[in-house]
Amino acid sequence: PTHPMRSMVLPLLCFSFARGFRTATPRMAHPSVVLEATGKHTATVIFLHGLGDSGHGWSPVFEEIRQPHIKYILPHAPSIAVTLNMGMRMPAWYDLYGLEEHDKEDELGLKRGAALVTDLVAKEVAAGIDPKRIILGGFSMGGALAIYTALTHPPLGGVLALSCWLPLRSHFPKDLKSTTTPIWMAHGESDMLVRLPAGQGSAAAIKAMGVPIDFKTYRQMGHSACDEEIRDMRFQLDKWLQ
Repeated sequence: PTHPMRSMVLPLLCFSFARGFRTATPRMAHPSVVLEATGKHTATVIFLHGLGDSGHGWSPVFEEIRQPHIKYILPHAPSIAVTLNMGMRMPAWYDLYGLEEHDKEDELGLKRGAALVTDLVAKEVAAGIDPKRIILGGFSMGGALAIYTALTHPPLGGVLALSCWLPLRSHFPKDLKSTTTPIWMAHGESDMLVRLPAGQGSAAAIKAMGVPIDFKTYRQMGHSACDEEIRDMRFQLDKWLQ
């Protein structure tokens, strides 16, 4: 079954992805939802939401699967105009012009988003967390940004990439900085927004660069998350951050 939390957010995501967005000056009220470690803090997960959502949208999932030694940072994207949504302003990490492989991409916006995530990573490292115990993750455009950031950053602990794709594919392997950060990609077989071949093609391109990657699909799951995927995500985090 589709996860209850994602069912709530999905209508907004579907509406957003069906329309579009333009780059504009970002505005952000509160940078992140933070679930602090309840025990000794030895690892951090940074998870990026999808278009039209916020860090609050994914906080129930991480409340459900949280471990005492892990801090969870769920940033909020700035509100910008989205070309794909007829210029409507909404939370987005970068502009989207389309969802097909050869559509124009917002290179400047992606690099700006990656710099924001890199800054979050740097703050965790400065606080004493080993980079190999920092996990990036995200859903849809957030997952795409997590993959891009990890591939253009020194080695980290891993990437949870849900219902997403590899952005700026033509920039690789030239921009590749790490082939050791493992990536776990998950995709719904019934995804009508970011279709399964986009995920499969991205996984193949990442694998061809020598990056360790697992790609898992879920039957009857659309552009959303399901209970089985959430359980697998928890297992993957436990494996990386024991």
